[in-house]
Amino acid sequence: MEELLARLADTPLADWMRLSRWGYAGVNALHVLGIALLVGAIVPLDLRLLGWRRRLSLKTLGQALQPVAVTGLLLALGTGALLFLADPTGYAATPLFLLKLALIGLAIANALALNLGPGLAGAAPRRLRLAGALSLGLWIAALMSGRFLAFV
Repeated sequence: MEELLARLADTPLADWMRLSRWGYAGVNALHVLGIALLVGAIVPLDLRLLGWRRRLSLKTLGQALQPVAVTGLLLALGTGALLFLADPTGYAATPLFLLKLALIGLAIANALALNLGPGLAGAAPRRLRLAGALSLGLWIAALMSGRFLAFV
């Protein structure tokens, strides 16, 4: 694993991420935008799954917000990979970073289990509440752990 991390750190893209002030800043800004799109779409959908604003159609809300969340997730993942290149060995050795990755993995698995299973329209209310609670907790925890990384 250390050899792979060292190879990643020696790539031209990793050098650019470490040495380019505006490149790193731009990628970081896009990462924040991806997170904002993801969380901004996930929170109202999760709250609806938990029973908030029941008069809003879950199907319509899901059709509107899920593509925004997926776009934000893909942007955050792509830019996060670039940010990782700035210090692969350091990030991989940080327990908080590993926790963040685990939380993201669990949150994605939760969303896939719901959407590839019964879906928003076919799931029982209890299943929807569970998925919403898990999603809300996991994404908030991932967001907080990622934010704390800047300070440890």
